[in-house]
Amino acid sequence: MTSGVLNLVLKRLAIAVVTLLIVLFAVFFATSMLPGDTASILLGQAATPEAVAGLREAMHLNDPAILRFLRWLFGLLHGDLGTSYANEMPVAKLIGGRFVNTMELAGITTLLSVPLALTLGITAAMLRGSIYDRTVTILSIGIISVPEFMVATLAVLLFAVYLKWLPALSSVNEAHSLTDLVRIYAMPVITLTFVISAQMIRMTRAAVIETLSTPYVEMALLKGASRSRMVLKHALPNALGPIVNAVALSLSYLVGGVIIVETIFNYPGIAKLMVDAVATRDLPLIQSCAMIFCLGYLLLITAADIVAIMSNPRLR
Repeated sequence: MTSGVLNLVLKRLAIAVVTLLIVLFAVFFATSMLPGDTASILLGQAATPEAVAGLREAMHLNDPAILRFLRWLFGLLHGDLGTSYANEMPVAKLIGGRFVNTMELAGITTLLSVPLALTLGITAAMLRGSIYDRTVTILSIGIISVPEFMVATLAVLLFAVYLKWLPALSSVNEAHSLTDLVRIYAMPVITLTFVISAQMIRMTRAAVIETLSTPYVEMALLKGASRSRMVLKHALPNALGPIVNAVALSLSYLVGGVIIVETIFNYPGIAKLMVDAVATRDLPLIQSCAMIFCLGYLLLITAADIVAIMSNPRLR
């Protein structure tokens, strides 16, 4: 790794850290400005003003916002996510089980969407201009144009309402066999796979087509190499960097997609936990969940930037 590449990588990492701090600041103050009083919501309508004032004082809600932010940030740096207002439990404990569920959903979606998208993207590039290529392109553009909640709603109408093949809600606790697990994960995974794969297909196709137009690939074609050999032996190894970059960028859409999918299908993940926390104004829980999603998104975007830097022939 040259010094120029190392400097660019370190610069991207520094930008990611600064961006995370800015996002944490924005998330904290955005949640602090949510309508409604946290103490009043927790105590209920029958609470006396004295009880509400006492709870606000005990929860340090009367402290200046910047002081509460610095206290929360100091806790994060020491691994303390705080205590949930509504459940009176450590936020880390509440998030722990839900985090596993969210990672399982994201992992299954990744294992399904990445091979599917790479296969369709590479074959579409190999058969550029054919009916197959046009069909794949039209379908991927059409899916990209449809928001996640619409895809999820259509999936519910088709598979749960009309065909009655799958349950409309995904409750992991009700799984007692492999068949139950498949039925529970099918709808969320189908929705996320459609959204993630469409973007990945487009980017993979573009990366392979760009590599196919390079002089050394054209030279291999002139020497009599078959189109499949030309793609698999000459084009793909050189397009690996852009393809990995496309995968990382596409997977970053999982962050926003998971929030919508978990809410629609009532899937017990971090996103559903965060949405429920908004109703009770559970600020530490909302802030910690939002931080996890922002951190995941930044990691994927930073990884994509680093891969792009490492695969750039001008920087080698």
